[in-house]
Amino acid sequence: MGIFEAAVVVYLRAIFYPEGFDFPLAAMDGKLLTTEVLREIASLIMILSVAFIAAKKFSSRFGIFILIFACWDISYYIFLKILLNWPLSLLTWDVLFLIPVTWTGPVISPILISCIMILWGSSIIFFNKKEQISTLEKTDWIGLITGAFIVFLAFIWDYLRFIAQNNQYPLFQKGFWDNLEQLSLQYEPHNFPWLLFLIGIAVLLAGWINYYRRIRKKQ
Repeated sequence: MGIFEAAVVVYLRAIFYPEGFDFPLAAMDGKLLTTEVLREIASLIMILSVAFIAAKKFSSRFGIFILIFACWDISYYIFLKILLNWPLSLLTWDVLFLIPVTWTGPVISPILISCIMILWGSSIIFFNKKEQISTLEKTDWIGLITGAFIVFLAFIWDYLRFIAQNNQYPLFQKGFWDNLEQLSLQYEPHNFPWLLFLIGIAVLLAGWINYYRRIRKKQ
């Protein structure tokens, strides 16, 4: 999946960024943009399908899902580096996702999150198999959801800040969506909210430490 994702990006950059990828984003017609969004949704469905087939317990399926997602994301950047010699550094900005709005951040940020996802996913799979029960408790889910939401906010923060500062139309009123589309093509990321991002990472890591210690005490 990492190779497939990288291959699609190679094609898109050859078409829209022949001089090399950079912000602001090149304009895509409606069909191409819809295709990109559908591709992202299809990728998630593929991973969910594998996780669903591979386990019976919901928590085990969740662990497999985030483990595959993380390996996919890291391998994607590895193959982009091999094929395009990009990114130039771990601090190079990238478009991370398009659903529900544009996610952006330095390349190192999704890689760090992927490493934490590998830690969580592999631990859930291992302990669930060893204990023969779901080892995730309510506090674990709260930590995971809270940390993930904070990280999500960090990824969309700069984009939403730019839109809020430059959009002249009230939400959902006539002209809002057309203006939003134009602003999206002018957006250039500048300030990544590192403090917010690191808080999200801290919450996810604290949740994992609590989870690991609790399981180890039972053994």
